[in-house]
Amino acid sequence: MIRSVVAGVDGSPDSVAAVDWAAREALRRGLPLRLVHAWEAGLPDDGDEAPLPELRAPQRHARQVLRGVLDRLSERYPPLPVSAEQVGRPPVPALLAEAENADLLVIGSQGSSGLSGFVSGSVALATAARAHRPLVLVRAAEKAESEHLPDAHGRPSVRTPFRDVTVAVDIDGACEEVLDFAFRAAEVRGAPLRAVHAWHVPFSHTHPAAGERAGLRAAAEDELAGLMAPWRVKYPAVTVRENLYEGRPAHALVRAASGSGLLVAGIRRPRTSAGRPTTGPVAHTLIHHVRCPVALVPHE
Repeated sequence: MIRSVVAGVDGSPDSVAAVDWAAREALRRGLPLRLVHAWEAGLPDDGDEAPLPELRAPQRHARQVLRGVLDRLSERYPPLPVSAEQVGRPPVPALLAEAENADLLVIGSQGSSGLSGFVSGSVALATAARAHRPLVLVRAAEKAESEHLPDAHGRPSVRTPFRDVTVAVDIDGACEEVLDFAFRAAEVRGAPLRAVHAWHVPFSHTHPAAGERAGLRAAAEDELAGLMAPWRVKYPAVTVRENLYEGRPAHALVRAASGSGLLVAGIRRPRTSAGRPTTGPVAHTLIHHVRCPVALVPHE
């Protein structure tokens, strides 16, 4: 089966930005783009007219949304192969099913809800908690020039180099899928990769000596360098910068992502709370507080 980039569509500003980001990413990866519009309201997904009069208006709106997005993509990205489908399933399972055979799934961080669309903040979180393929969350303010450094006059531009791709590195955990995604994202952009690791001094009732703190930092620095070494060999065209931050991972990553074009972080699967999957505190913080697109890569 041909891989693709899948984007969720609902017509909201976040969704429009997500579709545009997904189109650019599909072109960078040489993949087709597939658009998905999901509904829970009993609308048919086979092109037939809705059976109830009260459902015909939202059905027409759904078709207008897809047509509008397709026209926009055709005008902005003419070389890109695009397909679109209205799916008669609840949004989260619809998105997850479409993502199974995709390189990545792209949706807005926030969006519409109810009959006007599907990508609400809660749907984004629920999708992130259940996804088995990489998921990218995009905010409404994201534009093509947002991925690039400003020009010599400080103005937005698409002709300048790409901003860094930042990746969160857990030197104690499995991160092969995360690093592979991040290095590939940097490679297709010709962008530097910033590998970020958050370290801390273990809790103690006594204040750690300066020598102990320096030793812990040096050890973390060596471990990070050792972990990145084989990836530098695998992706020789990618320039890698290694950065250590002292403190909690979530707070460190929010700071580190400032000025980045993309933040890549791992998310463990499955996680349950009261019988329901959850994203975990780090991913939850990144979704809500990082302004650039956030790629969440599931790993064991």
